[in-house]
Amino acid sequence: MSAPDKICLVTGAAQGIGRAITRRLLADGHIVWCLDHDQGALDDLAAGVDATQTTRVHTIVADVSCEDDVAAAAQAIKQQHGRLDLVVNNAGISGPFNGPIDALALADWQRVIDVNLTGFFLVVKHTVPLLRSSSQNATIVNMASSRAYQSEPQTEAYAASKGGIHALTHALAISLGPDIRVNAVAPGWIDVRSEQTGADTPEPLREIDHAQHPTGRVGRGEDIAGIVAFLASADAAFITGQTLVADGGMTRKMIYEH
Repeated sequence: MSAPDKICLVTGAAQGIGRAITRRLLADGHIVWCLDHDQGALDDLAAGVDATQTTRVHTIVADVSCEDDVAAAAQAIKQQHGRLDLVVNNAGISGPFNGPIDALALADWQRVIDVNLTGFFLVVKHTVPLLRSSSQNATIVNMASSRAYQSEPQTEAYAASKGGIHALTHALAISLGPDIRVNAVAPGWIDVRSEQTGADTPEPLREIDHAQHPTGRVGRGEDIAGIVAFLASADAAFITGQTLVADGGMTRKMIYEH
């Protein structure tokens, strides 16, 4: 007998890695609540799903750094289902560069922390009661980054937020276990151009972009979506408090100047 469909919440669901995760969860037969601050991108996501999936996708416009928005989203899911089985904390400001630290405005620093870290806390705070109502392998998956472990210059706010997610993940795993498992994924370079909306045409990837990865290629959105699906499954029932790095081996590669 197959497992019942999961009730899932994906934040930052409308574009990028979040969109790839949403598509994977829908393909696996689950019900997905898609939270994003961009109404147009959410509309585009909903319009693009397969006709057989339209009744299983729900969209909510919300800013994860606003507690009222997050609380309202959780209440909507409670009224509809009374439970959650999976929360994917993915929403975030993706641009890592903040300029020189001595010129970084406090408001700019705070905005990154508010969205990328505090937003994760708020989503967990308001969905834990719903996750505890799950009858199947309730799981939280947080989206960190390989930048929690290595840096380019002038990326302090982003790196701090992603390092915070790593620590928040293992702290939550201890606090919420055994009822709820909590893990994180730390992606490296992921090409999500096919998961973006808008008219911009990005530069094509170069051979050197792929070749510098020990796996021989840049990552794809579906690579991360597959890991999330695994961490949410019963096959990962003995895994909690972990951050899984998915970067094509880049954080293990020794680089010398030649």
